Amino acid sequence: MNTFGKKLTLTTFGESHGKAIGCILDGVPAGLQIDEAFIQSELDRRKPGKSKLETGRKEEDKMEILSGVFEGISTGTPIAMIIFNTNQKSRDYDNIKDLFRPGHADFTYFHKYGLRDYRGGGRSSARETAARVAGGAIAKLMLEELGVKIESGLCEVDGIKGEIQDFLHAKGSKLYALDPAVEAQQEEAILTAKENHDSVGGVVLTRATGVPAGLGEPLYYKLDAILAEAMMGINAAKAVEIGDGVASTHLKGSQNNDEITPDGFQTNHAGGILGGISNGDTVIVKTHFKPTPSIFQPQHTIDTQGHSTTLELKGRHDPCVAIRGAVVCEAMMALTLADMALLNMGKKMEHLQSIYTGKGSHNG
Repeated sequence: MNTFGKKLTLTTFGESHGKAIGCILDGVPAGLQIDEAFIQSELDRRKPGKSKLETGRKEEDKMEILSGVFEGISTGTPIAMIIFNTNQKSRDYDNIKDLFRPGHADFTYFHKYGLRDYRGGGRSSARETAARVAGGAIAKLMLEELGVKIESGLCEVDGIKGEIQDFLHAKGSKLYALDPAVEAQQEEAILTAKENHDSVGGVVLTRATGVPAGLGEPLYYKLDAILAEAMMGINAAKAVEIGDGVASTHLKGSQNNDEITPDGFQTNHAGGILGGISNGDTVIVKTHFKPTPSIFQPQHTIDTQGHSTTLELKGRHDPCVAIRGAVVCEAMMALTLADMALLNMGKKMEHLQSIYTGKGSHNG
């Protein structure tokens, strides 16, 4: 499937070394101010080649809106956006035309389709996530109108965990580090792996503040379940935690329950979600990314005929995919929450009355 969402749907297209990548975002209400400069700024955060911590592939990722916007305002029709690829080096992949790269989707795509685009992984490449970021930027503009803010940063790199969650610091950090106290260690771990022709993994913490209570569609479209699906759909993601996640399994019920007062919840172990529905507290998601599978060390593999061989990779790759993955996590959080907000609009008669008769309450 190449489409995500129910009321707000994002369909992406294109390959890593094809002519272009892009998306169609359908379901955006008419009348939303579309800030193209903001959309481009989000793409600039994700684009490759910004520092020595990232791949050397330099793409400007200039976005062009093709439809769905008139005089800077959404028309309510599908918004199509395209980003032309400008810095492919497909020849770097000529030597692996018939080889499967360990840790990549080459093997599974070949067995599913019987052929594969070996140029950078084709459709399975993380290059596709630029289209998600473009769509997510518009979802962010929608959520901003509702008072919802989404932020992210790296809380762990190569097992080096931060204790502080400084999202303001992360915005100015080359690796979106949340804890300035361990940022230098995390950066050193990435650069050391790069020097050794290797890679490291990392953990991205994404939060959404200002989320209203009531978002989520039980039983089979729960907010936490769809957030997990959204994050697990990002390239190289291997695990997702909501709130305290795995740590909650080490607690007693008396420790894990978020007690409620007239002023709100005293704690937020649940990560802002109860029973698959947002409870009005901060929504917190951790996404664990594996080490980038593209490494420059000899590896054992087989070719498309099943013969044993050795792979020696060329090209330009991220030594830690989690860095740019942080921006993609924000986009997927935004798309999920905006979709849930649209789905929630008709859940009470007063909502319908307020729209069609003007009699309903505007609260709730």
